[in-house]
Formats: sequence, structure tokens, C-alpha cells
Amino acid sequence: MASATSAASSLSLLPSSRRHAASTPRLPLSLRLPRTHLVQSLSLHVAAGAARIVSGRARHCSLRVVAMAKKSVSDLTEADLQGKKVFVRADLNVPLDENQNITDDTRIRAAVPTIQYLISKGAKVILSSHLGRPKGVTPKFSLAPLVSRLSELLGIKVEKADDCVGPEVEKLVSALPNGSVLLLENVRFYKEEEKNDPEFAKKLASLADLYVNDAFGTAHRAHASTEGVTKFLKPSVAGFLLQKELDYLVGAVSSPKRPFAAIVGGSKVSSKIGVIESLLEKCDILLLGGGMIFTFYKAQGLSVGSSLVEEDKLDLATSLMAKAKEKGVSLLLPTDVVVADKFAADAESKIVPASAIPDGWMGLDIGPDSIKTFNDALETTQTVIWNGPMGVFEFDKFATGTEAVAKKLAELSGKGVTTIIGGGDSVAAVEKVGVANVMSHISTGGGASLELLEGKELPGVNALDEASVSVAV
Repeated sequence: MASATSAASSLSLLPSSRRHAASTPRLPLSLRLPRTHLVQSLSLHVAAGAARIVSGRARHCSLRVVAMAKKSVSDLTEADLQGKKVFVRADLNVPLDENQNITDDTRIRAAVPTIQYLISKGAKVILSSHLGRPKGVTPKFSLAPLVSRLSELLGIKVEKADDCVGPEVEKLVSALPNGSVLLLENVRFYKEEEKNDPEFAKKLASLADLYVNDAFGTAHRAHASTEGVTKFLKPSVAGFLLQKELDYLVGAVSSPKRPFAAIVGGSKVSSKIGVIESLLEKCDILLLGGGMIFTFYKAQGLSVGSSLVEEDKLDLATSLMAKAKEKGVSLLLPTDVVVADKFAADAESKIVPASAIPDGWMGLDIGPDSIKTFNDALETTQTVIWNGPMGVFEFDKFATGTEAVAKKLAELSGKGVTTIIGGGDSVAAVEKVGVANVMSHISTGGGASLELLEGKELPGVNALDEASVSVAV
């Protein structure tokens, strides 16, 4: 879709020493590697460029990174678990319709392997979770609607307590046979939960002999049931789901098979600053999409029409592009976009070069030229992580870019590429396209995924027992 005007605008973004080499109209709005030979088109030369990326960033490969080595539930034997009361913090925060029916049981299914392992070893599972954001005891946020589905998935009758602490709960716990499950009521019915109140944490801990955290979605919160209880229960270990999240979001990202590409989308640069900065230290190729791209365009002097722009983040966008160049990362922005005359599902739309967005029009998706360029870049990779949509994919008319990325990653997964879907809207996208089951890993966390990708420490993870041996990944 790029015109001669687009090519000229793209050309001006390159270092002057290489402007004469860019002679075709398909030159992407990108920051090329300083070590890369002169190229005319990313789509023609990306494989060779990726090889140079890997050799140029070999210093990263030589640094063997030790992942967050935490003791796991798999380290516990039948002797450790037989007859023991195990407090399991899961993330069962599933969506319910107005009739209290579960509309998506993904999080429940994700918690099943850990629970099944424990009951198979003769443990008594005391299952805890939150649901929604209740202000005190709120019936519509009760965990009661989850009992039937949990029982069905586990193949046993799950008992339900009407509270999460207190004498009645203690009676139910004392009556539990080996290999059974008791679901406690919503732990957030108590304000002490989110305040990480030590006395409340102690009451929760008093119900059990040891602790398993399998709630990755809340691991970035220091709450009583995710962090406080670990002070009173030993061992405190990671469940299978939490361990898998750490293996992929820390292990695979810190020491990936290369070339390693990161795809970051979303509406605002401000919400992804930490992720972009962290990934620039690790990845070889960074593809940007979503509403944030218009801040990058404007920072380069391009007209963006009525597109979303964070005026106070223009300098930041410039600095991120400079950092990419400094780090030898190929940062690719879309070459064309789908623009609309209004923000609506029925808006009039058209495809224009990224350098020719008309006044009064707003960009709501990446265009076909960009999809091809992105796909060509991804074709060279061995590891890909994706966080954030390419456009307003809630509107079918502007979902093409996001769906194309999902389909490409599914294709790459089939070829042995490690594909990691980093939570949030990206998960919804791969589920919508029907390719979720072929991805290497789909993160169950939203904020937790982002914070881990940013390199932040998660209180719920830090509180767990260290593995006896740290294994380099």
C-alpha cells in the first residue's frame, strides 16, 4: 500500500549513510540494525538480517539466566502429602452471567492439574480464591456457582464452606477425608485479605499444614492468601500452573531460542513502557501495533489525523526508538493502517500508508502491507511473545491485524517455534480465532504477566520457598 510519498517519509527515518540504498516503496517505518548490510526490503532480506541479529547479540546467549527457582508441588511426595491439609490458593475468578452461570471456565480448568495431583497423593485440599471485587459479603460474588464445574472436572464431589475462616470452617476441615476438596468462600469478602492483615493470614493458615500457590493472576498482589499465609505455613510451594508461568515468562523470555521476537500492542504507550523497555534488553525483533503506534508516528513528524496520541509521551517514543537502535534491535512499526471516520463498529474505513493518514480520520488497525511485513519478520524466529492487540479487535472490521498475528503464531507453533501469549486481550484474540490450543503457552495473568515481563518481582512468588537447587535455563 505504500506510495512514493510513503517511501520518502520512511526513508527520512533512516540514518543518512543508508538512505541511498532504500529505493523501493515497501521500506518499513522501522529502525534498522546498525550492523545490517544495506537492504531494500525487510520481506526480502529478513532471514539474513535475523542471522546477523543472533550473532550480534550472542553476548546475551552466553549469559545463562537462572529463573525464579521456587520449590514446586511436584517436589512433594506422597509421604509429604498423605493425610496432610493443603491450603491451595487458586485463581478461580471466572466470569458469570446474570444467572450466575460460568461463561468461561478457563481458569478453573487451569487449576485442575495441581488439585488432582494433591488428591491423588491423599492430601486434603482446602481451596481458596477470590471472585470479582466485592465490598464485604456480596452474594453475587459467592464461589457457590463454581462447585458443580469443579466437581465435574475433578471427578469427585467438592464440598463448599459458607465462610473462609471461623469455627464452622474448622469443623468442615477436621471432617475432610484424604483425597477430598473443600472450597472456601470468597476470600475477598474480608477487607483484611487485600490489606494482607497478619491476623487474618494466620487464621487462614491455621486451617492447613502446608501451602500451594497456583494463583498466577494474583501473584503480583501481596494479599493475605497469596503472601501473608506463607509466614505461617511451611513448606510454601508453587503449583503446576504458577510454575509453568514462571518457566515461560521468566525462563523462555530470559534465555530464548533465537531469533526472539516480541509483539507489543495496545492503545497506550504509557501502559506498556516497562514491557517495551524490558523486552528491548532481550529481544532481537520488536513489532509494535495498536493505538500506541500513533505516538511513535507523531514523534517522527508524521501526521496522524484524529488517531490516539499521548502528547506527553512523544519524547519517550523517541528515546525507545533510539534505545532499540543502540541495542541492535529491529523495531518495526506498521507501514500502512486501516483508518476510520469515527470510533464505531460501523465506521467508514479505508487503508492508507502510515505516512498519509487523512485529517479527521483515526487509525484503528494495521493494514495488509504491515501484516505481510510482520509475518515475514516472524518467519525467521524461534521464540515469539505477544502482548496486546494490533487494533480495535472488538470491532470485526478492525480485527484483521490482530487475527492475522494469532494465525501466524499458530502456524509457527506447528513448526516448533516457542509461542507465548502474554495475557490480556491477546488471549481473547487467540481464543476468538480458535488457535489457543496450539500455542506453547497462554498466560492466565493480566497484570501479573505484565509485571513479570517488566522484570518486576511478584510478592506471591517471592514468598514461596526457594528450590533446593537452582537450575540454569
